[in-house]
Amino acid sequence: MGERTANVVPGNIGETLTELAALIAQRRKELPENSYTTKLFTEPVDYVLKKLNEESLELALAIKDDDFEHIRYEAADLVYHLLVALERSEVSLEELAGELNARRH
Repeated sequence: MGERTANVVPGNIGETLTELAALIAQRRKELPENSYTTKLFTEPVDYVLKKLNEESLELALAIKDDDFEHIRYEAADLVYHLLVALERSEVSLEELAGELNARRH
């Protein structure tokens, strides 16, 4: 687990996901040096899959421990790595939203 994030305040999840997905897409296009996101795009896909599994497990353990701050932290890590995986697979947030919407009915 990484260092806990300080000064967290509530935000708008739709705006946050949209902005983060756009930043991830930009990083994929530009591949800036010394960027962790660049590493996720330039390593073999198995590296990203490993990170998804790792973050999923860490979130599950945080939930098991009923540790609110740890849950929030690990959920953010999982969502970030999921967005990278979706970008690598060329699945947009709009397509993901469409899939989720189709399942609501």
